[in-house]
Amino acid sequence: MKVVYLDHAATTSIDKNIFQAMKPYLLENYGNPSESHLMGMKAKKAIEDSRIVISKYLNCDPGEIIFTSCATESINLSHKGLIAALSGNLKNKVHIITSSIEHKAVLETCRRLEQNNLAEITYLPVDEYGMINIDDIEKSIKENTALVSIMYVNNEVGTIQPLAEIGKMLKKNNKQRAANSQRRIYFHTDATQAMSCLNCDVNFLRVDLLSFSGHKINAPKGIGALYIKKGTPMFRQQDGGGQEFNFRSGTENVAFIAGLGEAIKNISKNKNEIKKIEILSDQLISQVLKISGTIMTGHPKIRAPHISSFVIKDIEGEALVLRLSDKGIMSSSGSACTSHSLSPSHVLTAMGISPVLAHGSVRFSLGKENTEEEIKYLAKILPKEIEKIRKMAPKL
Repeated sequence: MKVVYLDHAATTSIDKNIFQAMKPYLLENYGNPSESHLMGMKAKKAIEDSRIVISKYLNCDPGEIIFTSCATESINLSHKGLIAALSGNLKNKVHIITSSIEHKAVLETCRRLEQNNLAEITYLPVDEYGMINIDDIEKSIKENTALVSIMYVNNEVGTIQPLAEIGKMLKKNNKQRAANSQRRIYFHTDATQAMSCLNCDVNFLRVDLLSFSGHKINAPKGIGALYIKKGTPMFRQQDGGGQEFNFRSGTENVAFIAGLGEAIKNISKNKNEIKKIEILSDQLISQVLKISGTIMTGHPKIRAPHISSFVIKDIEGEALVLRLSDKGIMSSSGSACTSHSLSPSHVLTAMGISPVLAHGSVRFSLGKENTEEEIKYLAKILPKEIEKIRKMAPKL
């Protein structure tokens, strides 16, 4: 059966050259990087080489990169670690501003801080395109605001948030706060879906914290990183031997860290692949919108090139995903992290889409391996499967 993989926003395959970069640290140079013997030093060098590669890509100091297991862990460390570091010097709980369409890793971390009475949270609305209003952020700032956490690219609909503009606003606000002897506001972004296609220079974005995962960029599952700007208060969430500058204890996953560094090298070398994905994405969107009752979600222009999301009237998204899978086409109905939930997408409902229509969501996400022939195959199969589902639906 022909297999067409259109679920790259959920996860990606490991590139062959990335796998080759990992192998020595699984089979030969498997020493513990905390040891001072030759094999340990080789493992340590692999970690530091990857740290340098990633720091160059983000335009930061290597010492500001902390390796974790994934973006979810990075987010937990950034938010809980920041609040823990700040709380010891505060009489009142801190205030966090985030959006209503963040990844569950952000939303659930914020809810846990809220439940533990460590922070109060403002969940800001978005418009019909999934775009946040910068004025809403500024109006929500309080004296005790300590953190603003806004994702770079929404993982379900692909809308790109105006991070650099938010960063400029916060810089201006922090200047005023400093003049009034108030604590600064720190700025975090979940850049997981942006790493392969957008400018992630932390100075351009003016972020203090940036998290991402490896498995979205052809590195393995089980590796991620967190950028922590020097001077940002942070208290470790994992105790032990003091690895990763005492921010994240535990023996480092050397092979996967090497793979992550190689993945970032790949992105830097292959910028032309983004244009190819943009062209294929335009073709895909054009074909899908020819089907009656189909509506594209997310911003029509300000969107990541690899994510195309739709709601389709009179169908169940999960049913369509399963039928497409039977035809060899791999897609998703919303986010991979919430696909087992019976509730409609929190992202789509926050955008004003009715729960009934939100249940008809489907997301296609492209990667560099996809071809024009695969888009044509989707265009041939998709209308037929939608029609079959509609015919099976009970008539009201």
